[in-house]
Amino acid sequence: MSSVSLRLPNDIAERLSLLAKETGRSKTYYMVEAIKTYIEDLEDIYIAEQRLADIRAGKSQIISSEEMEHRLGLEN
Repeated sequence: MSSVSLRLPNDIAERLSLLAKETGRSKTYYMVEAIKTYIEDLEDIYIAEQRLADIRAGKSQIISSEEMEHRLGLEN
């Protein structure tokens, strides 16, 4: 596991300390969880932007859920 040095604004550091104290979890736990969540969100945004660029460039197409069900043989 890697270590990282991070300077937090006082208000954020105080909130983090209070949360950790009240929940019995470590500040590190919450920092790791926050970073994981934020990175996942950024990755999702990046993928969406790439898909949109592909659609605009004609490299991909949009199909309806009904068409996808039909193609996969999932119609009722």
